[in-house]
Amino acid sequence: MTMDSDRMFELAQALAVAKSRQDLPVALRLLHPDMVLRSPAFGTTARGPAENERALTRFFASFPDYQVELTGHADDGETLVCWGTARMTMTGNRFGVTPNGARAELPVFITFTFADDLIAGEQFFFDLSVLCAQSGVSTDAVRHTLFGATELEGVRG
Repeated sequence: MTMDSDRMFELAQALAVAKSRQDLPVALRLLHPDMVLRSPAFGTTARGPAENERALTRFFASFPDYQVELTGHADDGETLVCWGTARMTMTGNRFGVTPNGARAELPVFITFTFADDLIAGEQFFFDLSVLCAQSGVSTDAVRHTLFGATELEGVRG
């Protein structure tokens, strides 16, 4: 079922604003009960309201000053793709490293799907190595924390 382009972007923009304010209640109200949030760079998938609430709470704890600016978008009537810039400071020890406290700025693109006039799916794409470089941490160390041992570790010697 197709959805109006303006309405899709309105929902995506409202979610971007809510997340930039770390306003969890507003963000959750925009999500469909079957919402699936995927962040491939972190290797995470959250399904449904409870998992999405936990994922966002954890994300805001790790990046308390997170802000995203959507600068463009396109759609096919069912899926919306937005692109822009995320700004955030990595904090805490979630990733097994000690960040430098610098605010990272990185390009992002996000795909959205919709159901019942709500956001039903979000995939949030960014380059983990760019975030790590600007945060002064090893991408390999963060990937090890997130994904465990890799096949390449035995090859590196």
